[in-house]
Amino acid sequence: MLRFTRSLILGLLVGALAGLYFGWFPFPPDARSSAISDLAQRYRDEYTVMIAAGYVADGDVMGALERLRLLGIDDIPVYLQRSTERIINTSARDLDDIRLLVGLAHDLDVLTPAMQPFLTLQGDNS
Repeated sequence: MLRFTRSLILGLLVGALAGLYFGWFPFPPDARSSAISDLAQRYRDEYTVMIAAGYVADGDVMGALERLRLLGIDDIPVYLQRSTERIINTSARDLDDIRLLVGLAHDLDVLTPAMQPFLTLQGDNS
């Protein structure tokens, strides 16, 4: 029994050391750095909502535009308008997120009739 236990511990130790060696030296993990503009649409929407939430907190329109510019979009107000309308039409986000997006769209002067009902709900907590 003692011989079995020693063999098991030695085998686990050798296996762990071999795994560490091969994992770090001959076959290291690929280090990749992806641009934010490469995000899938779901995550672009999430990023846009976070920017809108930041805008509501600090009121810095130029800062919000700069952060949205990282998405690699040429016309940010049009992007925001289309994204907000798509999110409203597909119910892809909850009401609070839509309100954040509509608030930013309003201050960028891209408010549309589809967004109007959500703007009037801004002060309403229901």
